Amino acid sequence: MRNRRQWKLVCTLLMRLRSIRRRRSVLLAVGAVLVLVVAAAVFVFGRGRPVVAAAETRPPRLELAPQAAAVSYRDPVTVRGKAIGAKQVAVGDRSVQPAPDGSFELTLSHAPVDTTVVATNGAGDKTVLPVKVDVALPRIRAVHVTAYAWAYDPMREAVLDLAREGRIDTVELDIKDEDGMIGYDSQVPLARESGAATTIYDAGAALKQLHDMGLKVVGRIVAFRDPTMASWAWHNGHPDWVIQNPGGQPYSSGYGAIAFTNFASPEIRSYNRDLAVEAGHLGFDGVMYDYIRRPDGGLSGMQFPGLAESPSDSIANFLRDIKDSVHESGASLGAAVFGIAATRPDEIAQDIPSMARYVDYLAPMLYPSHWHAGEYDVANPNSQPYDIVFRSLQDFRARTQGTAAQIIPWLQDFSLGVAYGDTQVQAQIDATHDAGYTGFFLWNPSVSYHPGGIPVG
Repeated sequence: MRNRRQWKLVCTLLMRLRSIRRRRSVLLAVGAVLVLVVAAAVFVFGRGRPVVAAAETRPPRLELAPQAAAVSYRDPVTVRGKAIGAKQVAVGDRSVQPAPDGSFELTLSHAPVDTTVVATNGAGDKTVLPVKVDVALPRIRAVHVTAYAWAYDPMREAVLDLAREGRIDTVELDIKDEDGMIGYDSQVPLARESGAATTIYDAGAALKQLHDMGLKVVGRIVAFRDPTMASWAWHNGHPDWVIQNPGGQPYSSGYGAIAFTNFASPEIRSYNRDLAVEAGHLGFDGVMYDYIRRPDGGLSGMQFPGLAESPSDSIANFLRDIKDSVHESGASLGAAVFGIAATRPDEIAQDIPSMARYVDYLAPMLYPSHWHAGEYDVANPNSQPYDIVFRSLQDFRARTQGTAAQIIPWLQDFSLGVAYGDTQVQAQIDATHDAGYTGFFLWNPSVSYHPGGIPVG
């Protein structure tokens, strides 16, 4: 009996032991599964986090819509596009938050110069794209007006009558003339110090009157022919501002004893730039440099203190260096050039292809009276105004190929050797039109024009 009880007890213990082992196995199995689940979660979580982080730090995707051309450097411009993943889009000091789909638009106060669009996400990552706004200047049909002519009521009204009749849409008004005198009370320090600033006319009043009539105004700056500045500089310790002869004295040209400033001088370059920038801020729609060249004559008789390149390169690089400043002031940039510069650039340091890269337009002086007989196979250019203008314009088109520069020729409305009137003026305008150009500047030093030679419209 006792043995039975003992055996039963042993069996019971064995059964409990097996049950415990089974529970341990189950627990171990469950623990193993839990470990695997946790490990898998850690693995997945560990791999997933970098993906999320990468998405958060990926730079925005920036796309810009095609940009419409402006008609002035002063006109407002709207930049549009999409910036996927961006929190902010900025152009200069203007910024905007994109819509949920990434679309945005930013209106700038004026056409930007060499600027960028910057899209930034929440992590500070940026995508940058350049934005370029082409400026397609409207047609210019203009006549030259001196400061004194504008200040004289009968001459001013005769010019304004041309506008009232629809014959011109622009007035070219002198800022700095061939004597180096500035027609209005310029605030450029060197203009005041040298005595160049005058009060011949009120620039603000002139611009308001012309703009109120719907006219554009181009200010002419006679650049390096400047007797006022050259004389002042020579006598006030700045001889390097003046073109010199081999003996170190002022170069004497047909324009006077001390007539030409040194285009290689940083101070002279800055002076002419500052006048243009001031004009843009005053409200001139454009500025055109005249006498942007060296004096005609042999180079062996001239010295240009500080010149480290060819005269032609120096002149072109002056335009390169000042164009952004002029555009940022709101003004377009043009340059008057000799007609012969298309074929003989070194005669006066006007390399047309180089200059054309940095201006909105070139204004070649195509006065028929200034050409030699036989030029462009025209027997007598002065008596054949249509032929010489038409053929020379073909050459300027070829020389400016591949640039954005427009061609707006200077045409002749004065008599020199041949009497000029309505017929001769219209012949030049017709030649310009037939050559594929719509604009012109008319030159008469006395500011007296032939309305009958200027077509309406």
